[in-house]
Amino acid sequence: MTQHAPDAHHRIVVLHGKDSFLRLEWTRRLRTALEAKHGGVDEFSFDGATASLASVLDELRSYGLMASHKLVVVDNADAFFAGEERRRAMERYGESPMAEATLLLRSQNWRPGNFDKIVAKVGLVLKCESPGSADAARWCISRSQREHKITIEADAATLLVDRVGSDLARLDMELAKLAVSALSAGHSSISCATVVELVGASREEQAWEIQDAILSGESGRAEAKVTELLRISRAPEVMVAWAAIDLMRKIHAAAVLVSVGHTDGQIARDLRLWGESTAPILRAAHTVGAQRAAGLLHEAISGDYRLKTGGTPDGERMLIGLASVLSGALGALKAARI
Repeated sequence: MTQHAPDAHHRIVVLHGKDSFLRLEWTRRLRTALEAKHGGVDEFSFDGATASLASVLDELRSYGLMASHKLVVVDNADAFFAGEERRRAMERYGESPMAEATLLLRSQNWRPGNFDKIVAKVGLVLKCESPGSADAARWCISRSQREHKITIEADAATLLVDRVGSDLARLDMELAKLAVSALSAGHSSISCATVVELVGASREEQAWEIQDAILSGESGRAEAKVTELLRISRAPEVMVAWAAIDLMRKIHAAAVLVSVGHTDGQIARDLRLWGESTAPILRAAHTVGAQRAAGLLHEAISGDYRLKTGGTPDGERMLIGLASVLSGALGALKAARI
């Protein structure tokens, strides 16, 4: 977080963006700064979706009973600013804000305008968006040491971001869990092994687990993997369907290219196949053939259509059955070629 932090001299602070951790962190820093300067602060909170303009302005303009300074917080600030008349009233307040009060506006969404220019003279507008992957990993290293009293290895921090994403609130929650586990086990740092054990796989890893199980040609293994991901890892049903379609699309495209004489190297480049999935997909393409691959792709697309249109009463059962059918077909064709 390289932006300037809210300070006690800011009369209006706007925090907007989807990262809830940053909104709460900047709020904490503002409150701490105000308490350090004024010795105590009365805090009043409003929901911008329901609060009236008069109630917020009255609170800002009246003097506190218990403390010399007020912090007036308006959440859902974008809804509070809906309407030209209300926005103009807040612009007038921003041109001459109360010295005894600080207005804090918080919202996921925010429409920049003339009010932002007014705020720039008396306060601060901060965008609270999740950082990029590299910055998020560095934040994890710093946060783990400072707040959770344990180091996290650089590779482990990168893996954690890969699996969880860059949302700082989610990362901090996972860091707390990892710290407790590592410290209770007597470890001096959080390793990749700890992250693998305690943090669910990423969407890409889950998709490959499904595809790998289908490619095995073993229906039981495919059924067990889909059941595990849906019930234990809580993978979304649409992700399971997508993984099946993606696999069959690649096999069908590769099979078509095989039928016109392309080499495996050419096919891998044309379809951008890489990593451990390349060889099994190419083997399946050679085994299945273009016509049968088209039928299996249609099967996967049909299953996804039924899932999204309510054409099946039990999405989990349908997906388990789809994985079984696809894997069983690949296994049977493989056995027939032997």
